[in-house]
Amino acid sequence: MLFKFKTFKRLYLALSAVTIVVLLGSLGYVYIVGGFTWVEAFYMTVITISTVGFREVHELTPGGMLFTSFLIISSISAFAYSISALTTYFVDGEYRNTFKVARLKKDMDKLENHVIVCGYGRVGEMAVSELQDHDTAVVIIEKDEARSEALRKEGFLVISGDATRDENLEKAGIMTARALIATMPVDAHNLYVILSARELNNKLLLISRASQMNSVHKLKVAGADNVIMPDKVGGAHMASLVAMPDVVEFLDHISIQGGDSINLEEISMDQLPTEMNSSTLGDILEHDRLGINIVGLKRSNGEYEINPGPSTVLDGACKLFVLGNAEQIRSFNSILKYTHPYP
Repeated sequence: MLFKFKTFKRLYLALSAVTIVVLLGSLGYVYIVGGFTWVEAFYMTVITISTVGFREVHELTPGGMLFTSFLIISSISAFAYSISALTTYFVDGEYRNTFKVARLKKDMDKLENHVIVCGYGRVGEMAVSELQDHDTAVVIIEKDEARSEALRKEGFLVISGDATRDENLEKAGIMTARALIATMPVDAHNLYVILSARELNNKLLLISRASQMNSVHKLKVAGADNVIMPDKVGGAHMASLVAMPDVVEFLDHISIQGGDSINLEEISMDQLPTEMNSSTLGDILEHDRLGINIVGLKRSNGEYEINPGPSTVLDGACKLFVLGNAEQIRSFNSILKYTHPYP
């Protein structure tokens, strides 16, 4: 109810102003002017404030004339405000914004396991594009109103406002999100977002951009799980193209979970059938006749093993990194009765 009042505040105020004028006019004709019944008082008030010019019910005394004059002046102000409110709401298109906000709130209430991207600059745009390629629901928090409106027209879920404010993070559904990516160009803003997000949801995966090397440690202390320096990554990639061009080109052809060519996908052991949780890697591969490769795994303690052998013992909390084409990955998941935890 509170949300609805805030949404239609101007219309409610306009309606209230007219109602108050009618009520006070009726009371005035009954108690101040005198000699009028409630029906007559209401009738006199309506014909007075509407200026239709019908006859008076009773001859007015000088006091009644003064009261009627005051009522006319008051009604002009009330109607002027009401017309202004209606004009703004309908002619200027404010009603469209009202329903956009209501629709956004309804869509946000349905979201879960989505990713929040704070800032839609060059880095944020690339992050959103990649997430869309992987069929991941995204909510963008963008401070620039013009950019926010343009994104809405493209069909994105956008919260207009400062991502460093807790209320905007809450509007973006931070309590039901699975990850947040802070891509704003100012490290201090990203630091503040990471601190706020970690406080609001301590289970959230937090990834932040950093422009300065000395910001990396601070962001990790604030709660970021990963910190990326775009300039450093880009520079290293370009240097690798000189030193190992064929290797880098091959890696560029590997897409993560959902591309059309080669896929590198992670599979959590706790998503596999229970009887396979304490298997060896050879037991897993026995189920596979499709030619996929398990190129690595991550232990529950965070340690990585590259190119593990068939005798490698698995535990129920580790993750497998599987390489293959899209059809092989789908068939492998089907054979193992694996269902990816995210859409």
